[in-house]
Amino acid sequence: MAVFKAYDIRGTVPDQLNEELAYAVGRATARFIGGRRLVVGQDARTHSPQLCDALIRGIADEGVAVEHIGLVATPMVYYAVADSGADGGIMVTASHNPGEYNGFKICREQAIPIGEASGLREIEEWVKSGCASDPPAAKRGVLSEGNVVEGYARHALSVGQECPPLKVAIDCGNGMASVPLAPVLEALPLTVERLYFEPDGRFPNHEADPLKVENLREVSEAVRRVGADFGVAFDGDADRAVFVDEQGRPIASDLMTGVMARYQLAQHPGGRVLYDLRSSRAVAEEIEAAGGTAEMCRVGHSFVKAQMRENGAIFAGELSGHTYFRFASGLIADDGVAALVALVDVLAAEGRPLSEIVDPLRRYHASGEINRKVEDPQAVIDQIAEEHGEAPFVSRLDGLLIRYEDWWFNLRPSNTEPVLRLNLEADSQDQMEAERDRMLARVAELGGA
Repeated sequence: MAVFKAYDIRGTVPDQLNEELAYAVGRATARFIGGRRLVVGQDARTHSPQLCDALIRGIADEGVAVEHIGLVATPMVYYAVADSGADGGIMVTASHNPGEYNGFKICREQAIPIGEASGLREIEEWVKSGCASDPPAAKRGVLSEGNVVEGYARHALSVGQECPPLKVAIDCGNGMASVPLAPVLEALPLTVERLYFEPDGRFPNHEADPLKVENLREVSEAVRRVGADFGVAFDGDADRAVFVDEQGRPIASDLMTGVMARYQLAQHPGGRVLYDLRSSRAVAEEIEAAGGTAEMCRVGHSFVKAQMRENGAIFAGELSGHTYFRFASGLIADDGVAALVALVDVLAAEGRPLSEIVDPLRRYHASGEINRKVEDPQAVIDQIAEEHGEAPFVSRLDGLLIRYEDWWFNLRPSNTEPVLRLNLEADSQDQMEAERDRMLARVAELGGA
């Protein structure tokens, strides 16, 4: 089914995703997890209440209890699952997608994600098999209401140690970030310039997608207008945050991983930190300079969290703006609000402008992620791998990663369409542009789309 993606379920409403499908997902998820109680939260999209109600009915008809925690951000569902000892959770959201989209993010106990390789395909098969038409359980699951706002605030604040009286511009993009932010901001001595704090699933001001530079324009302007120490923009469900410095300049999220890692390592000396394979070389260099062990990982939250669990990593970050923390409860989660708290901690320790902290990491030159349609992405990757077979470093961890002494590139196929994603970095701008153009020309030559 087209709505079942690599990491979640997502589609347009009502043509791809409707109440009937939501009910089936509820039954299939409850059946797959096989527990006694699931946590359910929802975002502010106009169709989230109906989809959430249908989802809850499906869970209850499998005889599984539901704790509904209301209008929340995705990290609040993760917290609630781990804190309450629930068997899993579902967040009704389409994250950064426009208002006509909706979907479901699903996790097991301890907020362990359920993705394509960890159960989502099995849930899809249950849905396809018509589980929604099976007789309901003899005893329906009980529905209860929960409130995790205050507990979540203590949880998010736990990643920081200090907070100076800073001025901050925050753009919630009419998404869900303002809900967990409310008690967090009450606890911190910050002066806040607030942009679009009102949750509105129609996203009337701009898309809640901070990876698009145009969606950072207003928070950058606000930083300059009020003389803020930094700015931050959240995505629709607040599991991602993207920052701008005191000059209003966007900061690439891989560089923020390097900056924050130093202070996570100060609390956990010698720890292991993960960075996704699209990240600048500066990130691993910063981690190692701080006495940590830098380890590359695949792209995608389910892969990052699994690797953190396997190797005991204390912290991780992705180019996409996901920042991962190992919380005191043992929960491993990506959390945009916690990332804000962690950055405040960095500024408290440094006592200097954010630009001065970040600029030394801008020592290489990156292409940014570039997408190209091709007829057969894997065939293109295989051919380019053959052509670079003598490179000093070759990895097939996630697509193709080739590293030379003074430049590198990664080609990854999209999970949902015939697209290749190129990330490339070099020692100089001229070299980056030359290698980028050469690689794009070769992809076009081989791709045939």
